[in-house]
Amino acid sequence: MTRLHIATAGWTIPRAVAQAFPTDGSGLQRYAARFDAVEINSTFYRSHRPATYARWVETTPADFRFAVKLPRRITHEARLKDAAEPLAAFRAETEQLGDKLGPLLVQLPPSLAYEVEVAEAFFVALRDVWPGAAVCEPRHPTWFAADADERLKAHRIARVAADPARHPLAAAPGGWPELAYWRLHGSPRMYYSAYEGAALDALARAIEASGAAEAWCVFDNTTSGAAMANALGLQARLAPELTPRRGR
Repeated sequence: MTRLHIATAGWTIPRAVAQAFPTDGSGLQRYAARFDAVEINSTFYRSHRPATYARWVETTPADFRFAVKLPRRITHEARLKDAAEPLAAFRAETEQLGDKLGPLLVQLPPSLAYEVEVAEAFFVALRDVWPGAAVCEPRHPTWFAADADERLKAHRIARVAADPARHPLAAAPGGWPELAYWRLHGSPRMYYSAYEGAALDALARAIEASGAAEAWCVFDNTTSGAAMANALGLQARLAPELTPRRGR
């Protein structure tokens, strides 16, 4: 059976769905009473203190997981080159998450084409510091060729299924098949548009059919506050028996 994590990018709870969460506790504690995972995008822009990670661990249940996005200095500024040192530094920063560290997210800039030597060196460096779950969201068409997909599989890295999809194959998971990871950015207007019932129904069917040992579905349409409602809607479809979570 697939281990499923439904999450949002960040844990801000909009007023429109506040009644679905406990009233007491921090924002993260309230969020974690309903969901068992979250995606951290702020690490793309800046480092966090060890005490910050430690606080997140302390205030979430034992089975809660954090997906964490790699810094832009690795993916967008250095464009995956000479990555060994900054990857090691980033892994040291996230060490405080311990067993609660979920997938590392490698989101690539749309202009970054697949180059076998660069990709191979980067994946080797990534695996040198992190043997656990990892996902890659490429956006240049060259990353959807068979060779790139095989290289992802060889390094046990899943390719993100993204919406909106910049390539026909981008809408479905790829790479390592044991992990399936969806990122829903909002469509047609990225970061704003909500997903209606028919879209959530289709998403639920795709997740159920994935066959992966572990699946993540992250709603990133947070600017308008739609992400949380969409995550609750998908949760109702795939886990209608779920009750609010409690404790650590």
